[in-house]
Amino acid sequence: MALSAPIGIALAPRPAAADAVDDVIDRARLLQRLGIDRVWFGQRFDVDALVLAAVVGSAVPGLHVGTSVVPINPRHPLVVASQAQTAHAASHRRFTLGLGLGAPGLEEPAFGIRTERPIRRLREYLTVLRSVLTTGTVDFTGETVTAVPPMSAAVAGGDDPDIVVAAMGPQAVTAAGELADGIVPFLAGPRTLGDEIVPRLAAAARTADRPRPRVITGVAVVVTDRPDRARARAVEQMAFYDRIPSYRAVLAREGVATAAELAVIGTAAEVEAQLRRYVAAGATELLITQTDLGGPEDELATWRFLGALGGIPA
Repeated sequence: MALSAPIGIALAPRPAAADAVDDVIDRARLLQRLGIDRVWFGQRFDVDALVLAAVVGSAVPGLHVGTSVVPINPRHPLVVASQAQTAHAASHRRFTLGLGLGAPGLEEPAFGIRTERPIRRLREYLTVLRSVLTTGTVDFTGETVTAVPPMSAAVAGGDDPDIVVAAMGPQAVTAAGELADGIVPFLAGPRTLGDEIVPRLAAAARTADRPRPRVITGVAVVVTDRPDRARARAVEQMAFYDRIPSYRAVLAREGVATAAELAVIGTAAEVEAQLRRYVAAGATELLITQTDLGGPEDELATWRFLGALGGIPA
């Protein structure tokens, strides 16, 4: 049976790991043995997601790696282009660069930066990246970004990785459709995805004469016969998103009060049924997050199930 939506897993070092990078490599190898062929790394304030993607992509041949996501504000696009090409070459062209606008509540106190025109910055950032990643050079002076490298910025074997954006708001989705290869929405339920995000993204891509965009939908998933424990931890760990205006707007459109309500937690049959709703709404890939909500045994059970499933049929 043809599968229309591949499944990837979000990975992060375990808190008790003796070596963060070794830990992630070991778990990535396990996922590959279980039938999962793609993993994603989020950017926090500890391990560098782009470096980790390059290391894992090199250490685990055949595995697709990606970032979900690297905030654009603290890093110049020339720096990100260099890192992205390196990761693409290290993984033998199996890397996807996932970017995000970031969270002002975290970035302003941590970095002392403030972005007044985030959509303008996103558009200019993507313009610079697209030029460097496809041609190896750029000459751009915009309102928020200047990129005029004095020499080639090309990396042999690392050209033209896909760029995807953590976009859900109308302006960000439109920018991604016109200038990127897709989006990585998280906490956008099937209703919001199918009614608003996917149609807007597709229209923007058509207007820009770009190929059909990837829709890599992030969903928190736990396969378990003890759902209450996982749901309680989801409420605790996902409460952060309830306080961010952009996520609150999405939750309101989906008709739920908290982010935890969008976690897919239950038996294998229940999980598969819910994931099918995302694919029916337009998801082209699924990025499964927070599989540890139910503890180590449930996490392994979730990985085994998703690996055996292989993907979600349309």
